[in-house]
Amino acid sequence: MDPKRELSSIDLSALVTELGRYEGAKVDKAYLYDDDLLRLKLRDFDHGRVELMIEVGDVKRAHAADPEHVADAPGRPPNFAKMLRNRLSGADFAGVTQYEFDRILTFEFEREDENTTLVAELFGQGNVAALDETGEVVGSLSTVRLKSRTVAPGAQYEYPASRLNPLDVSLDAFVRHMDESDTDVVRTLATQLNLGGLYAEEVCSRAGVEKETPIDEADEGTYRALHGALERIAERLRSGDIDPRVYEEPLEGSEDGEVDDSNAESADRPVVDVTPFPLSEREGLPSVGFDSFNAAVDEYFYRLARDDEEAGDAPADASPSRPDFEEEIAKQERIIEQQRGAIEGFEEQAETERERAELVYAHYDLVDEVLSTVREARGNDVSWEEIEATLEAGAERGIAAAEAVIDVDGSAGTVTVELGEDDLAVELEADDGVEVNADRLYREAKRIEEKKDGAEEAIASTRKELEAVKERKAEWEAADEESGTDGNAEDDDGDDEEYETDWLSRSSIPIRSPDDWYERFRWFHTSTGYLVIGGRNADQNEELVKKYMGNHDRFFHTQAHGGPVTLLKAAGPSESADPVDFAEGTLREAAQFAVSYSSDWKDGRGAGDAYMVEPDQVSKTPESGEYIEKGSFVIRGDRTYFEDVPCRVAVGVQCEPVTRAIGGPPSAITERAASHVTLEPGMYAQNDAAMMVYRTLKERFADQSFVRRVASADQLQEFLPPGGSDIVD
Repeated sequence: MDPKRELSSIDLSALVTELGRYEGAKVDKAYLYDDDLLRLKLRDFDHGRVELMIEVGDVKRAHAADPEHVADAPGRPPNFAKMLRNRLSGADFAGVTQYEFDRILTFEFEREDENTTLVAELFGQGNVAALDETGEVVGSLSTVRLKSRTVAPGAQYEYPASRLNPLDVSLDAFVRHMDESDTDVVRTLATQLNLGGLYAEEVCSRAGVEKETPIDEADEGTYRALHGALERIAERLRSGDIDPRVYEEPLEGSEDGEVDDSNAESADRPVVDVTPFPLSEREGLPSVGFDSFNAAVDEYFYRLARDDEEAGDAPADASPSRPDFEEEIAKQERIIEQQRGAIEGFEEQAETERERAELVYAHYDLVDEVLSTVREARGNDVSWEEIEATLEAGAERGIAAAEAVIDVDGSAGTVTVELGEDDLAVELEADDGVEVNADRLYREAKRIEEKKDGAEEAIASTRKELEAVKERKAEWEAADEESGTDGNAEDDDGDDEEYETDWLSRSSIPIRSPDDWYERFRWFHTSTGYLVIGGRNADQNEELVKKYMGNHDRFFHTQAHGGPVTLLKAAGPSESADPVDFAEGTLREAAQFAVSYSSDWKDGRGAGDAYMVEPDQVSKTPESGEYIEKGSFVIRGDRTYFEDVPCRVAVGVQCEPVTRAIGGPPSAITERAASHVTLEPGMYAQNDAAMMVYRTLKERFADQSFVRRVASADQLQEFLPPGGSDIVD
């Protein structure tokens, strides 16, 4: 039996009442997965965290999900998600309605500055549209342009043509619509009355009417029985008298019938349907009861996704032991293209800042007049609002200096002027003179040029990695030719060789040494690919914050005194600086890195606590009368805490796409290393532990000279925390 993949109109009717219980919840963020699954994260006073899921692809659903069923947030949000974040962040959920009897839900959100409506179309191709207060489409997942309706940015949203609601139809209207058909009863209920196949059969069963009764043989008693069954279903939905069920496929060899949700076998059964109340048409299937229909729907689609994943077969031409070289090559080429674009962007930014500085000198007298006027007014305790009003009045009188001013920002203490033939905007520090402002702009141009230099280094490193992947691909193909295989054949004994085992058994491993900018710090890449860097001493702590901490990074530190500054980088020096919503697993890996290389390890503690803050919460400015040591910082504002984080690291050897020693949280290292050793706080000094790790790794490789060159005891010691260690495995 094929499982249900779309919620019916009756399902949505039952869900609307339950979703309405979250009215008043505030929206935190919007996420978009794979262009068809929208997630709205909300906070509710009574219910806590609420995850609203709307999917409009092959699967069509809308419900609140258990946070445990929600996948980690994707990386950089696409434009539709960004638009929703701008419009919905901080908004109140004001309710949800079903459009007539269609598979359309309308979600209302209210905010002081603007209200937003989300329309989820759970039929056909599926769509989600965001509307402003006038009903105009602000954005949509798909653009629809039909003769009957249009869904496109800038157009008024148009609902589909109205359909008959079988739950509200009177007996006379019911008879009239049934009589218009020339087929049997069940097909007429499914199509003319918009019930769909399953519920049309259910109405027939509850009315005691033979499904295949021809319409021309149906009499008044037949119609009254069918209409009565419909009314009873409608009344259950209106009153909330539901008894939700998730129906499952019977396990092979088991008895059909109902099982409760404590049955251990239940979770192993593939799901086939979810309904707001038990159906006669499903009574031969095992079922699980739920307290709410929303919970049943959430469980159903969570298990459906799991069933689909388990049922999916690998492509016939795929080889489990062969790395996907083509994908890796394409990835490196994409990165290079992004880095080239970033370099061009840095060049333009630096040139613009130099142009601003030169314009300040070229219009020295005008700029000096603006700054002097503002400083004099501030010296006389004139408010910023009055200064702005005075400048506006001066502009109206034609005073050139006042006309040049386009913005006054009292909170930042700046004045923005337009200079030159192109009216280039230049922001000036009001407390500084002309020369100081110009020098600041020149320094900014130089800083951007340094970022360009870093980007050029990064692109050179990426090219090396690309060449390493291509070389590895050529070696693999050459080995396939020698063995007479095409790289896709399975071993005769069915026991496929693991990817790591291939490296361990190779008699010769080519050296592909990287030269990455971050290697002089402590570092690792998270399991999701983000770079984490930490300071080895006070000087590096200072350098990381001042030079390498970006606006969208995350700053980590331990609660215990004596730990490295740890940065989870949102992007490399040449990548886009868009905000990133890091997955929970990524954050925990960064926290474990901060704890493991802190005094918690040195003191022999098995776990420690860490916290995370945004970059703008990190300051070098102490409170009055206080002193900040070198390498230390003041943290202001709320912190996100990670408690009882294990002190544990893995150290190993990476062979692809580059060859080197690596170390960090085990969850991030084990997948990258051809072989690794896990450690915890213990009795062996750092240099002794490094030698033990080196000997262990060297014994695992056939090419022991390779280990000596890329992962000597000294190189491995760079990744060991300060203090004593024991090998765990």
